[in-house]
Amino acid sequence: MHKKRVLITGITGQDGYYLTKLLAEKNYEIYGLVRRSSHNPFARFDNDISLWKKINVIYGNMRDVESIRRALDVSRPDEIYNLAALSDVGVSFQCPAETMEINYHGLGKLITEAQQMFPKARLYQASTSEMFGRTNPPQSENSVFLPVSPYAEAKLRAHQDYIRGYREKYDFFACSGILFNHESPKRGENFVTRKVTLSLAKIKLGLQDHLELGNIDSKRDWGFAGDYVEAMWAILQKEKPDDFVISTGKNHTVRDFVNTAARHLDMKLTWEGEKENEVAKDKDSKVVVKINPKFYRPNEVHNLLGDSSKAKKVLGWEPKTSFDELVKMMVGSDVEYVKSLKNISK
Repeated sequence: MHKKRVLITGITGQDGYYLTKLLAEKNYEIYGLVRRSSHNPFARFDNDISLWKKINVIYGNMRDVESIRRALDVSRPDEIYNLAALSDVGVSFQCPAETMEINYHGLGKLITEAQQMFPKARLYQASTSEMFGRTNPPQSENSVFLPVSPYAEAKLRAHQDYIRGYREKYDFFACSGILFNHESPKRGENFVTRKVTLSLAKIKLGLQDHLELGNIDSKRDWGFAGDYVEAMWAILQKEKPDDFVISTGKNHTVRDFVNTAARHLDMKLTWEGEKENEVAKDKDSKVVVKINPKFYRPNEVHNLLGDSSKAKKVLGWEPKTSFDELVKMMVGSDVEYVKSLKNISK
């Protein structure tokens, strides 16, 4: 029986970790395109050494068409998952050209080479709910796209020009998963959810004084990355290529996320003040959370709420992890991480 071969770009990120875990369980031969760095690119895999040892590493990046071509030639993939991206929305405002180069032109290089070298391969593109921007919720596959950031603009162009374009022009099996916010203990510390859970854990254990946030009233549809990679895989198993919104269908504010994380740390917060002067205090009236305008986005997406009924109907996919379970999981992981930091500092 043919052992499926897969090439994953962005394999060292949160989604790459959970997708690798899933595909390893399904006995895939796994290849990962990895950008060389002075830091350990597989830091997220450190507690699962046996997993990252299953990855055939190919060094290269999404700017370099020769390394992409080499990665395809070495991996000879049945399936390709393009998870590589400059994925920090806030940073994309500071680096719009780099964001377009990686998120748009990078996919262009990958899909062009893949279509020519392995026309029977199936390609999954990590699209994003940020493409909806200020479209009124709930957002589905039929909703209008109104991006308001360089990140979302680059992802939308990639979705329209390359995924839909190559599907229609070349009959290439290209699909997009339009994923709403998905988090986990493997989330990068620069993302607001992980910033909240890690900072509150540090505050609880005496390693940090307070947490500073931007717009705490933005609403997001948050799910668990481990659930969402199952949808990615399911999308590429269908007979025909298509695009799917992947979401929980429930949203919460950043404030809700903070309150839930605090509750799991036995920290009851009370909010006082308005707008930029609003703060959250603990039971001893100590300020735990402050608002800092420097964390506001130049253009804010206020309300994202996904309608993934198509995924449920066609893929049989539904999220398994609730919002509360997700936050509890992240808090628990960060408490253990912070305790390890305290032990190191002793």
